[in-house]
Amino acid sequence: MNKIPLTVQGAAMLREELQRLKSVERPRIINAIAEARAHGDLKENAEYHAAREQQSFTEGRIQEVEGKLSNSQIIDVTQIENSGKVIFGSTVSLMNIATEKEVSYKIVGEDESDIKQSKISVTSPIARAMIGKYAGDAIEVQTPEGKIAYEIVDVEYL
Repeated sequence: MNKIPLTVQGAAMLREELQRLKSVERPRIINAIAEARAHGDLKENAEYHAAREQQSFTEGRIQEVEGKLSNSQIIDVTQIENSGKVIFGSTVSLMNIATEKEVSYKIVGEDESDIKQSKISVTSPIARAMIGKYAGDAIEVQTPEGKIAYEIVDVEYL
């Protein structure tokens, strides 16, 4: 099975979610099921069915998170010497060659990506175009509006 790359922060985020699901959500749902059972007939008890559905979703998410953590490869980019090469976990400053507008992205795992925080998935087209390149290199990214050319301004291992 393929290893799932995660940053140190991403692994911590998944561990926190797993802890919350197991110690807060699971007991809350068990109590909701017990309370709904106390109301009597389970066939027509909407509270019971809703709680069971929640339990199913929560248990599925617990298995999913545990699977991701067990198959993860945690990469701490701060422990790697900065050679200027774009790698997983690096923060890259790009300049749109046409508009001269600068943007900065951190390349993270799929579960960690959040464009509002300038974190993009390693599997995104722009990250795939950047991986392996160096500061000063030009890249071209296919977008719905067409191809956009960028210059890699800076690569940081934060």
